[in-house]
Amino acid sequence: MPVEFTKEMKRSHTILSPDMFPTHMELLQAIFRIHGYNIAIARDEGKQVIDTGLKYLHNDVCYPAICAVGQQLYALESGEYDPKTTALIMFQTGGGCRASNYIMLLRKALHNMGMDEVPVISLSLSGLERSPGFRFTPGMMLAAIRAVIYGDMLLLLKNQTLPYEVNEGDTAGTVEKWIGELTEQFRRGRGLSRRALRRNLRAMAEDFHRIPREKKELTKVGIVGEIYVKYAAFGNNGLEKFLLSQGCETMVPGVLGFFQYCFANMETDRKYYGKPLRNVLAGNLMLRFADRWEQEMLHALEDYPEFVAPVSFDRVKELADRVIDRGVKMGEGWLLPGETAELIEKGYTNVICAQPFGCLPNHIVGKGTIRRLRELYPQANIFPVDYDAGASRVNQENRIKLMLAIARDEAAAVVE
Repeated sequence: MPVEFTKEMKRSHTILSPDMFPTHMELLQAIFRIHGYNIAIARDEGKQVIDTGLKYLHNDVCYPAICAVGQQLYALESGEYDPKTTALIMFQTGGGCRASNYIMLLRKALHNMGMDEVPVISLSLSGLERSPGFRFTPGMMLAAIRAVIYGDMLLLLKNQTLPYEVNEGDTAGTVEKWIGELTEQFRRGRGLSRRALRRNLRAMAEDFHRIPREKKELTKVGIVGEIYVKYAAFGNNGLEKFLLSQGCETMVPGVLGFFQYCFANMETDRKYYGKPLRNVLAGNLMLRFADRWEQEMLHALEDYPEFVAPVSFDRVKELADRVIDRGVKMGEGWLLPGETAELIEKGYTNVICAQPFGCLPNHIVGKGTIRRLRELYPQANIFPVDYDAGASRVNQENRIKLMLAIARDEAAAVVE
């Protein structure tokens, strides 16, 4: 029987999480800590982490699992954490992809490592498992959504400022400043009201607006895909950094969209699969909160037209409906083509679809929708890029360089 995370462990244990999202993880870590959970983030990267994941899993497991589980197991093996006072946490959607098996894979790996005493916590909106000592309450959920909005704002402003900054380090320094400021606000019980959200978002936009920037033409590239390799630099081999080195400006849709997608799918589950009405009501309630707070971010950007703002989630749904039915909801489902269409309409016509090799849901909603997207947007330059433990980074980067060469040739032809 697996060891449960008990109420006593809440006080005694460190909960080790994989590093999932850029800029967001420290903010989410602060939210968990103010609710009494000592969350630590496993940030190790490199071949040794992948090798650890492969050692205790196997090649048939999807690449995000190898990366995320590999980070946690490598941290445990390093001796930095005492197995007797450490728990692991894994984020699950409860959908029909292999990610729903991560928890069992972790437990099997811990057994093979002789660490059966390490409890594994499932953080899932669908309640796949329950732990006596861990409760993801509605209050925590709402606070986490606000933290995600802050992270999305920083991600958006960073990506639109960094390629153009005159003084190297200004953008990174501003991101670090705000992560520090927000985590301190959270610690003091501030920063999470709607008024504070509005004030902080506008102050963020003003700070990035003040960074001196050079006017120059760069190739605009959007990034979509499976949620881990889309965001985690470890999972996508530093995709954003590589694109920056190639003279590109990138845009990555925010993490909030995935939360909204999960909430919206509760209505789809009732329509197609007869799930309980209470699930729909709960999902609609959370979606209303998320949509309302999303508007605060959009309003904060209105006074700074130099920044390209995201569209509302309602618009993403409309765009997705032109491509695929909302019943296609495994993995990133209809959200992925919806975000792709949003990026194209915003002028990021070169889109990289980052996907784990052999990820069935992502290949259907990624590669499988490209033809329809190109029918709707003939100017679109969409390139799927597969990521896997055995994939060559050089091959990935060469494929991206090919995409950029096509983009620049097309841009030159328009000028002529």
